[in-house]
Amino acid sequence: MSETVKAGRRDQLFAFLLEVEKLKSVTRATPIHDGSRHENSAEHSWTLALYALVLAEEAAPGVDPLRAVKMLLIHDLVEIDVGDVPIHSAGGTAHGSTAIQGAEAAAAKRIFGLLPKDLGDDLQALWEEFEAAETPTAIYAKSLDRVQPVLLNQLSGGGSWLDYDVTWDQLQTRVGTKVARGLPGVWDWVQAKIRPWFSARGL
Repeated sequence: MSETVKAGRRDQLFAFLLEVEKLKSVTRATPIHDGSRHENSAEHSWTLALYALVLAEEAAPGVDPLRAVKMLLIHDLVEIDVGDVPIHSAGGTAHGSTAIQGAEAAAAKRIFGLLPKDLGDDLQALWEEFEAAETPTAIYAKSLDRVQPVLLNQLSGGGSWLDYDVTWDQLQTRVGTKVARGLPGVWDWVQAKIRPWFSARGL
């Protein structure tokens, strides 16, 4: 590779790296552990990367924990363009809606398109694998993505559960089924921790 080509590639690498700094400014619905402020999406992604490493012993056969780390480090980069869409939101632009899925796909194309094509294509494919949640590694990563906010809400006294009037049944449908798909033992453990909060409120 000539110095000219290498310099051009370096420009693209740093264009991407400087762009993704913006993830630190994306505020999430979930508060941090002490409830003093809301978490940002970069903090969320970093924490999930640690979850993937630490909870690897809980993973199903066929899971590649290091590949999961990669997925989780990039999975929310689309929020630079789209923002955080809370799991408990409702309406036409709710989490998982057609409108949001389309906006996130466009964001992924733009953001990964800043990179040299070989690397951009690899990260785009990794993001798509996570979103589809069909491979063992993507199912594991998606389960971690769903369980971390639950634990933050519990630590902070309710967090976004209070903001969105979340019931136990809603939590099971929107979150529990997805966590249990990849980490059934973890979801059993988490339920025992959080059930009293909902029971005390008749939810």
